[in-house]
Amino acid sequence: MQLNGILLVDKPQGITSHDVVDALRKATGIRRIGHTGTLDPRATGLLVMCIGQATRLSQHLSGLDKSYEGALRLGLTTDSHDLDGKILEEKPVPGDLSLDAVQAVCNQFLGEIKQIPPMVSAIKIGGRRLYKIAREGQEIERPPRDVRIDRFDILDWETPEAVLSIACSSGAYVRTLCHDVGTILGCGGVLAQLRRTRVGQYSIEDALPLDQLDTREKVAAHLHPMDDALHLPVIVLDETQENFIKSGRVLSSEYLSLPEEIEAGWVQLKNSRQQLIALAELQKTPQGKRIQPKTVFV
Repeated sequence: MQLNGILLVDKPQGITSHDVVDALRKATGIRRIGHTGTLDPRATGLLVMCIGQATRLSQHLSGLDKSYEGALRLGLTTDSHDLDGKILEEKPVPGDLSLDAVQAVCNQFLGEIKQIPPMVSAIKIGGRRLYKIAREGQEIERPPRDVRIDRFDILDWETPEAVLSIACSSGAYVRTLCHDVGTILGCGGVLAQLRRTRVGQYSIEDALPLDQLDTREKVAAHLHPMDDALHLPVIVLDETQENFIKSGRVLSSEYLSLPEEIEAGWVQLKNSRQQLIALAELQKTPQGKRIQPKTVFV
């Protein structure tokens, strides 16, 4: 039996996201397995895994918003912005620093911001991963990235650590937020703990620890269907239209009943049984709208 679907894994501390991929490949015998956003080895929590044909959904899942719980430790600056990096500087934490004062600095990062990623990261610049350049002792200029911070709350404060709750867009580095807060406070800061609790619609409460997913049968029993994985507009096809799309051909809007609110962009094409047939682009042309299939599931 072929396995196709979304698997929610609670990643333990001390292993990489790719280690999770390897473990699931060993358990299932399936090569087509991928994740939709890495967690550093020190971090724990939700990994959204795509298995089988669901790997073709990964580009739409990797951009989902995320939520985290963690801890900021003040008084340290490292090259990786977390406790795994090389210590660059140690400074005393102001004795009169309060929870409200730390929160006030965190509030400065709410909304749309520019963020410079750390050198120790998997981002590619000039075709090379930043962490590989960092291993050679080099530091290069990194262009700032547009990210969004929806929540950056201090839940508790006991010198030198603050307990964090964060909601943000994909691509935001929590450890860089900690570094930047420490810079403003003047004493430095690093990420001490991190746990991912939500990715889009998926919650850590629905995830299983990796050691409970050690057989193909256990993985199959906890797969979430591909048909419900994406929050994209849905266009329902009849049997003739379904066969048309499966052949990779473009459908003109004159043959479709399109909801008025769908103007353009990515859509899901489903059959009358709500099975996912394809991902497609709804395009506007001088002749009218058309459906261009991009990923067809056969």
